[in-house]
Amino acid sequence: MTEPPRRVRVIAPQTARRSAPATRGIALPPSSAASAARDASADDADAVYARALRTSQLRLALGTVAGFVVVMVALTLVITLVPVLDRVVVWGVPLSWLLHAFAFYPVIAVFAVLYVRTAARNERRYRQLRDRE
Repeated sequence: MTEPPRRVRVIAPQTARRSAPATRGIALPPSSAASAARDASADDADAVYARALRTSQLRLALGTVAGFVVVMVALTLVITLVPVLDRVVVWGVPLSWLLHAFAFYPVIAVFAVLYVRTAARNERRYRQLRDRE
């Protein structure tokens, strides 16, 4: 019976590494020769557009979360505070139970779709502004 091969530890060479510069916000594509020729005002405009995109995406996220919480609290209160829902029986199960089990998922899906579509629209607008220069 042959002996299994010995394990060998492979590591990167221990040379002095330069740490990558810290970035904030969105990642822009690396500069090419054509973009290197742009002046400082174009770079300032890119920074303004990127900041505006971050701000709009943050506003969208916070608005979506706030709306989601409001709708979920309202739905929970309706299920809890409307006693008629307990008396209505569908397939042997009280309607309040069915709403509690299945009503939240469509709300989650609607908010997710709205958020993704609006975030994509924000990014399309950003690209249009950036490429217009």
